[in-house]
Amino acid sequence: MIHLQNHRAKILLVDDSTTNLRILGEILSSDYDILIATSGETALEIAQDPEPPDLILMDVKMPGMDGYTACRILKEDDNTCNIPVIFITAIEGAQAEMKGLELGAVDYITKPYFAQAVRARVKNHLALKQHADTLEDLAFLDGLTGIANRRQFDQQLEKEWRRMMRQVAPLSLLMIDIDHFKRFNDHYGHGVGDDCLRLVARTIASIIKRPGDLAARYGGEEFAVILPDTDEKGARVVAEAIRLAVESLKLPHASSPVADHITISLGVTSNIPGRHENVQDLVNAADRALYRAKSAGRNQVSVEPPVIERP
Repeated sequence: MIHLQNHRAKILLVDDSTTNLRILGEILSSDYDILIATSGETALEIAQDPEPPDLILMDVKMPGMDGYTACRILKEDDNTCNIPVIFITAIEGAQAEMKGLELGAVDYITKPYFAQAVRARVKNHLALKQHADTLEDLAFLDGLTGIANRRQFDQQLEKEWRRMMRQVAPLSLLMIDIDHFKRFNDHYGHGVGDDCLRLVARTIASIIKRPGDLAARYGGEEFAVILPDTDEKGARVVAEAIRLAVESLKLPHASSPVADHITISLGVTSNIPGRHENVQDLVNAADRALYRAKSAGRNQVSVEPPVIERP
């Protein structure tokens, strides 16, 4: 996604002709980072990169997989469907253009290239992409804390559940609750309470280092952390690091029976997803662990395995 004003966009050029690639590269390389693919198959591999291209310019006629097929596959994949595709081709006519647009391409450029027109079309489509990314980001962020919201959490957890099932790898989940937050709000006021939520959210997010991990506001004073490819031992380490980081803030909490400062309770669970359970089993187990941490006195980490019903 294009998030920042000073982001230098990446454009993937796909053509089996090195001459065409050189010409397009010369037109665009002063303003953008250029990636090259000489086949549809290679283009699909590059598009799956953790930092994918922001825009793809792709020839229609190529040996093996043609541009139409590559575009269709890109648009059918959740990981690549939002990358705009502009077809570049010597084929003229409304029928060819309509076919590309129906497959999900955003534009059509015919050869030979007119440099100013190429630059203008690329600039316009990147601006549209940036606007769409900004709106998408806002839809998935919590308005108060700035971290992921419940909607993003639900989607990401389901996605990672399926991914860990394919990889036969563990998925861990942390549920986090600020201890006696209602008393904090009643004592200090909701404005200070909001400041507390923001600071705790930033602190939780600061411990989460890997790109696949996600810290989210689950609701109210409750947060959640998704840790793909992380076993119970690793999840416990992360949970304890979060607990200590929040405690080290030393935010005053005069009305708390736990401590004179803000503390949190954490529930941890981990499981290798299988065919006979679902993601809700993981959430329920993390909730049970959180409840046990709170029942045992709060300001601590509790771990519980998910209850699995085998056939």
